[in-house]
Amino acid sequence: MSHVRPAVVVVMGVASSGKTSLGERLAGQLGWPFRDADSFHPPENVAKMAGGTPLNDEDRKPWLTAIAAWIDDLRASGGNGIVTCSALKRAYRRVIIGDRPDVALVYLKGSRELIGARMAQRQHHFMPPALLDSQFAALEEPGEDEGPLVVSVESSKEAIVSDVMTRLGLA
Repeated sequence: MSHVRPAVVVVMGVASSGKTSLGERLAGQLGWPFRDADSFHPPENVAKMAGGTPLNDEDRKPWLTAIAAWIDDLRASGGNGIVTCSALKRAYRRVIIGDRPDVALVYLKGSRELIGARMAQRQHHFMPPALLDSQFAALEEPGEDEGPLVVSVESSKEAIVSDVMTRLGLA
């Protein structure tokens, strides 16, 4: 973990790990803008996922580039923000975080069983539960060299928010 107070926080994890819930709560407490990475997907990607087809790396390029541009715009303006992104592979995190020392990475970690149960309860989301296995298969957990704040999804939402705020020096 970097000791720089983050300008931007990227919340990562597989689908249904609680990224949006955490991102919205952090943004609310901090008064920072929030963007869910899903809002950066081009319509073709949404249609592909809704049809049960996992995205490939080529599909993800414009999506990751758009997230990185949003982060860079915030940083250039002296602003702050929270963005969620599955960021399953190290290569994806290099695009959206790269050499930005003021961008913190929070990794929501949980078991396939727990996250699968949560996903089965979700409604009105384009990501079908059948794609969760592909998410876990693609997941490259962040290494220590990426400075992640690893947070278990087993705690309550309130406890996770408190933990993240404290550990990032934002409380």
